[in-house]
Order: sequence, then C-alpha cells, then structure tokens
Amino acid sequence: MSISLRFWGVRGSIPCPGADTVKYGGNTACLELRFQPINRLIIIDAGSGIRALGDLLMKQDLPKGPIKTEIFLTHTHWDHIMGFPFFTPIYIPGTELTIYGPVTYEEDSLDKIVGDQLRYRYFPVRQAELAAKIKYDQLQECEMDLGDGIVMKTKYLNHPILCLGYRFEYQGKVLCTAYDTEPFQNVFATNKDSPDFDEEAFKEGEIVAKQENEKVLKFFKGADVVIHDTQYTHKEYQAGKVGWGHSTFEYAINAAHKADVKRLFLFHHDPLRKDKELAELETLYKNKVKGKSTLEVEAAREGLFLEI
Repeated sequence: MSISLRFWGVRGSIPCPGADTVKYGGNTACLELRFQPINRLIIIDAGSGIRALGDLLMKQDLPKGPIKTEIFLTHTHWDHIMGFPFFTPIYIPGTELTIYGPVTYEEDSLDKIVGDQLRYRYFPVRQAELAAKIKYDQLQECEMDLGDGIVMKTKYLNHPILCLGYRFEYQGKVLCTAYDTEPFQNVFATNKDSPDFDEEAFKEGEIVAKQENEKVLKFFKGADVVIHDTQYTHKEYQAGKVGWGHSTFEYAINAAHKADVKRLFLFHHDPLRKDKELAELETLYKNKVKGKSTLEVEAAREGLFLEI
C-alpha cells in the first residue's frame, strides 16, 4: 500500500520555459497522485503542467479503459487552472472527471470560473462541446471519505482569494499540500503611533493569527510529505512581498520541523528564479537542516517521482 506522486509543474505565477529552467522545470502547478495497488488517480491543480500529464494518460491509461479521475484545485488563480483547456482527456468520450475546488466570489461558480476559459473569445472550443462527462463540486474546510480507504481533509490557507490545503490519508500514509500561502498575520494596525491603532483590536488580531498558524501546523502534523509554497527568501519577502500570499523557505522549513513532517518539498518557485540560483538555495537550506532535524528538504522539480 502506497501513495506515488509525480510533479508535472512546480512554478508559480506564469510558465517560464527556457534554458535557465531546464533542471527544475518551467510549468505551473500540477501534481499526479496514484494510490496503490488500486491505481486510483487524483490530480492536484491544473496549471500548464497538466498538458503533459494528459498526454501520458492518453498513452498509458486510456488503452486500459475510459479515464476516470478527480482534479482538486487549490484555488482558481490562472496559473493553477490555465492548463485545463489543453488536458486532452476532456475531449475523449467516456472520460469522467470531477473537479473540486474553493470559490471566492459567490456570483461565479466553480464550473463558470474554470469553464469560461473555453469560450470563443479565449479558445477555439467551447465547454459545451467537450466530450468528457465533467462534474464540479465546490469545497470549504471539510473532511471527505473518497472511497478505497482514502480520506481527504482541507484547510484554508492565507492567500488573496480562498485557497485550500489538502491532506490525503491512505493506509497510514499522509501527504499534504500548502500551495500559495503565507503566515497568518495581525490584520489590525500594529503601530501604536498610528491613528488607526486600537489596542483591543490589536490584541485580538494577535490571538487570531497565532491560532490560525497553529491550525496549519496541526494540519501538517506527522505527514510523510508536505509540498509547500516557498516562492521567496525571507529577505525578498520582507522587501515588499508581505501580503502577496506566498511563503518563504525559512517559514516552510520551520513549520514542517515543528509539525514533525518527514519530507518537505519546496514548491511554487518564483518564475524569475533560474536553475543555478534555485540549486544554490536548495543546497543552502539542506545544509541548514542537516544534523539539526530529521526533516528531509528537497526542491520540487518536474518529472520527480517517488513513493511514500
């Protein structure tokens, strides 16, 4: 019994192909999960990396029968859904697909947000013309029995729109995702000299932020694998990136250590981060952890496959 995973896209914000992103890859978020021995397939996010995954499914899975799978979207920012129109199985009769995800704006349902990419003003094929049978299911914080012994739990993260972390539990194995998130912080004025400063509101804000960060640690607790947003270094984050909804290497590593995580994958790489720089940062943080924690740290890269 195991969970296998393969990264098909590990970048944030926008695809960045080219000579400087060959090692780690330039596609945006897409993760393939397989639950063995039942070979149950679950996909997390439909960034540009899902195109190549779809091509693989056509060659590897379709000859065995119609493709039936689920896509769990962490949120609906474009870099996490932009690959959907290029996911070949949606054009194949017999494909059955359930798409789960959160929605921030109540007037737009999940099917409209994702499906509106397939309109003539953007794309030559309309959603109504797709051959696959597609079902949409909007999620909040919850726990779901997905069948086959798989339990899925969600946790709201800290991002400019609703974003969910996913925790999959299967036969004693645990995998968590925390894409597009940053530490929860006090949203009230913290400068006592500010005319907006309210001491009671400040104290309440501190309590709430601490509680939410503790909930995230509880969500990660004891996981075999955590895949965590690390778009920035601490220095970059403090120099104007606070509130953008992305974490630092330092925060992700500290959180994983506190939650007794076994293996942490650094994820959602900045599109400006070249292979050479990312490799240097990966080595730097591996060395910082070495000998001080049992936590294993590794930068996610396209094509990386492992079993837990």
